[in-house]
Amino acid sequence: MKKTQPVTLPENVHILVIKMAGIGDLLLATPALRALRETYPHAHIDLLVTPDSAGILNGWQVIDRIIVLDKYLFDYPQQFLTRPHNLLRLKPLWRDLRDGHYDAVLLLHHLTLPFGRLKHQLLLRATGAQWRVGLDNGHGWFLNVRVKDNGFGAMHEAEYYLAVAGAVGAKTKDKRLVVPLSEADHRQAWQLLYEHETPQNIRHPIIAMHPGSGGYSTARRWAPERFAQLADTLYSSVGGQLLLLGGPEEAELHQHIIDMMHSEMPVRSMAGRGSIKVTAALLEQVDLFIGNDSALVHLAVAAGTPTVAIFGLTNAQAWGPFADEKAGQQALIVRLNLPCMPCFYRGHDLGTPEGCATRDCLALLGVDPIATAARRLLTKTKSELHS
Repeated sequence: MKKTQPVTLPENVHILVIKMAGIGDLLLATPALRALRETYPHAHIDLLVTPDSAGILNGWQVIDRIIVLDKYLFDYPQQFLTRPHNLLRLKPLWRDLRDGHYDAVLLLHHLTLPFGRLKHQLLLRATGAQWRVGLDNGHGWFLNVRVKDNGFGAMHEAEYYLAVAGAVGAKTKDKRLVVPLSEADHRQAWQLLYEHETPQNIRHPIIAMHPGSGGYSTARRWAPERFAQLADTLYSSVGGQLLLLGGPEEAELHQHIIDMMHSEMPVRSMAGRGSIKVTAALLEQVDLFIGNDSALVHLAVAAGTPTVAIFGLTNAQAWGPFADEKAGQQALIVRLNLPCMPCFYRGHDLGTPEGCATRDCLALLGVDPIATAARRLLTKTKSELHS
């Protein structure tokens, strides 16, 4: 039976939350997960994720168990025909889903693509849960607790996930993103940051930049020469030093930017140095983060770092930094306002992850607006420290 009003779950309810996405998307789900734990403190809450994001929430007491499914083995119908042995890999998962004895399963995904809808339906049915909760864009007939999906950007993704949690009565006043960090994460970040200087002698502001974007859509990247120009511009006005963040595959990109810089700004590449959690701990120590639309934007917000996010083809209303201003978090989005924007995640459609041929939304975005936003956040942070 379809439910439009929130349902109340039993005190000792078993809940499965499905969020099979990258690190950034999973971080946006952390306020909803916190809401479930605060509302149902005695619940058993499991989380189904992909291998890419499996470790980011390890150690967070909100989650009882993290279950991993490599969804990329089942992204296309052809994979079932060309690689039927992949089906065998689902047997342990099916057993896990049945043995979980879940009362409710919450799906934190839009029902955008037909094959994706089929996969989600099978997963929800496999749990045998009484309550199947999720976003409904007109294709959620297999859900019996439905939250209206008005399309990408009608609400921020984090708000959509909170609305799904709200459909089972879960609420929270704390909407901050979370990355649980260990003492070892902080220690390694400290060693990376102060490997050549003592804390007393290190140059401030420490500005971190991420010129990459992850592999899913490299079209989200602002030009590397613009990052070099931005670094030079900021050095001339605020001084400091630069850290370039990213994975090992972005080391060449970092070197390209360093070679194009003309100022004497001290710069280091952190490509591949430390885990994603060490990067989060490192971001806690910097004064400002500037980056393309990627997981590191959300990681910086979770770390409480003042953040400037550069957006082009992606829907900024859906995927922009989710900062809780009441908690003192600061984030600005810098983007153009072209009639064609956004072309990625638009309405109820996926759109074009690689954008158009010219990508005017990023090609026409100059250095000055981003430098202005950066100086604004640095000035605000400095004034707050001295108030």
